[in-house]
Amino acid sequence: MNEEIESLHKNGTWALTELPEGKRPLRCKWIYKKKDGIPGVEDPRCKARLVVKGFNQKEGIDFNEIFSPVVRHTSIRVLLAFVALFDLELEQLDVKTAFLHGELEEEIYMEQPEGFIVPDKEHLVCRLKKSLYGLKQAPRQWYMRFDSFMIGQGYCRSQFDDCIYFQKFPNESFIYLLLYVDDMLIASRDKSLIRKLKIQLNNEFEMKELGAAKKILGMEIHRDRQAGKLFLSQEKYIERVLERFNMNNCKPVSTPLAAHFKLSLDICPHTEEEMERMSHIPYASAVGSLMYAMVCTRPDLAYDVSMVSRYMHNPGKDHWSAVKWIFRYLKGTSGIGLVFDRNKATTDDVVGYVDSDYGGDIDRRRSLSVHCCIIYD
Repeated sequence: MNEEIESLHKNGTWALTELPEGKRPLRCKWIYKKKDGIPGVEDPRCKARLVVKGFNQKEGIDFNEIFSPVVRHTSIRVLLAFVALFDLELEQLDVKTAFLHGELEEEIYMEQPEGFIVPDKEHLVCRLKKSLYGLKQAPRQWYMRFDSFMIGQGYCRSQFDDCIYFQKFPNESFIYLLLYVDDMLIASRDKSLIRKLKIQLNNEFEMKELGAAKKILGMEIHRDRQAGKLFLSQEKYIERVLERFNMNNCKPVSTPLAAHFKLSLDICPHTEEEMERMSHIPYASAVGSLMYAMVCTRPDLAYDVSMVSRYMHNPGKDHWSAVKWIFRYLKGTSGIGLVFDRNKATTDDVVGYVDSDYGGDIDRRRSLSVHCCIIYD
């Protein structure tokens, strides 16, 4: 808590002042969390964060625009494919207290934080100068600050993803930076370009260098440069999900969704008693956890997640059994993931696979068509 307060004061986040007539201060609270470290880089640690209760903000008064982009998972995978293909250097950085760097456009007041009320100034409130965690506009203000900084350093923003920045040089060298809120991936052939960018970032923001990238957004990166391979998996994430839904001791199965599951609207609850029973089951949360694994590193779950997600509005007992079956499949395959192999990239072809189940949708008698394309560059 002392470290957080020190960081807030160092950044000039607020100034104590009298509360103007007609204004109301937002309340705040402390959030405590134990953060997982990165093996060999950072030990697990306890962290305290001062958070504004942004749910009390009024649109048009306390905030206006709040949208903030983040890098797409597809972009992360494409960058990792380039890293494996061209044997690039890949490093990771983290911005300390990222949201505190955003400049506020609105006039916002906050109560003094608990445990750090200034003696003899208890009647004063904090006039926020910089954005703070919990404010609805905080992510947007941080992104706008970072975006203007990168453009000012001569970097170009990708027209396909607003959180990809790159710079190309006459000697055919290049450098890429991917931003996901406060996490960054930097890739380049030239280590001196990475060092230069790190210096520029450190001069503007308070950065934490994490060295060679090993983990990003719950995805673990394992690299064998000698063999020309990069492996991306979510083993730790899957283990946490299984533990969260009490499936960590389940019996593994070899298929993601068995043929005996005939999911349809007919098996949805029809009585209030059945709906009440299913309301206590975390169906949507479980499907969401599966969906994140599917989006990141497990395309083998795509069909099965699409099936169980159709019944989020009114899931039945058999739908929940199907979700638990997928968990059992993950239990036995938690260690598998995506492999980017430089040695297999020997042609300039695009290989595509397509299939259809011919009327597999029981409810609407529609066919489900699927396709998968692999690009060899």
